[in-house]
Amino acid sequence: MAARQLDEKTMTGLVAEAAAAPSMHNAQPWRFRYLTAERVLLLRADPERAMPRSDPDDRALHIGCGAALFNLRVAAAHAHLCPEVRLLPEPQDPLLLAAVELADEAGRPRDDDLARLHPAIRERRTSRHPFAEKDLPENVRATLQGAAEREGAVLFFPGPWHAETVLDLIRDAESRDALDPETSEDLVRWTRLGPEADTAVDGVPEYAFGPGKREGKAPVRDFAGRRRVADRGTTTFEHSPHLALLSTAGDGPAEWLRAGQALERVLLEATLADLATSLTSHALEDRALRLLTRDPASGTGQVHMVLRLGYGPRGPATPRRPVRDVLEIV
Repeated sequence: MAARQLDEKTMTGLVAEAAAAPSMHNAQPWRFRYLTAERVLLLRADPERAMPRSDPDDRALHIGCGAALFNLRVAAAHAHLCPEVRLLPEPQDPLLLAAVELADEAGRPRDDDLARLHPAIRERRTSRHPFAEKDLPENVRATLQGAAEREGAVLFFPGPWHAETVLDLIRDAESRDALDPETSEDLVRWTRLGPEADTAVDGVPEYAFGPGKREGKAPVRDFAGRRRVADRGTTTFEHSPHLALLSTAGDGPAEWLRAGQALERVLLEATLADLATSLTSHALEDRALRLLTRDPASGTGQVHMVLRLGYGPRGPATPRRPVRDVLEIV
């Protein structure tokens, strides 16, 4: 049987769903190039969207691109394709992060577990609102941990004193930023205030900042900083936030890409479980602080993301660049 052609409409749809992934400050640091003859979609990092202050090693950039790669795998499985992924296929080209062959099923079983996650791609949000003081069921925790494990990562739910240590480290990072205005350069670049928020195609618009925190311990980055945002009130956040730490054994570009895929798999599973989610890497942007977030019992693993999970508003959708700006078909 001849392989079906993947037309421009199909490719546009796949990339649009890939690009719905989260990325640091919603910078969307990816580009795609589809090689029609080979049926291969290349994922490249976009260095113009890197963050030299907050992410000098491009770790968060790789994690965001890994999340987009996972969405692509889900969208491809939903479209009855079998995505075959090679990470970092050309060592001499470090910006080429993945090559994905979009093979037909051709008698091979569809990955139904991937396809099952497809509805969550468009429903997933980052919520910077308060969550209810309500426990997460053990079966939900197990599902999320299993999702991370399937992508070669570990999702760890810290105990009370470890969670308090992580919250302290996040507060330390916030204090550091307040004392050094240069550290906020990336945040200022990628936030959209006033009329710009209504037309933005990237970054974090002011309508997605959420309310200011009056009380509570939930780790929610204040994207407003010292800038005034009209009609933004303050409220009390949860005092016992549910945190989870996502880590891998190693700490290099391949592990960062795996961490991004694991992160998105966890977020999509959480969305299907009706959980609200938010992410913070504030304490992880300083390597010295990042090492202190690890599981104190084992002292192993590299933490790549702190997740906040709970029941509450999912938050608004954030803008995305037009697919024509990130996809080239040749």
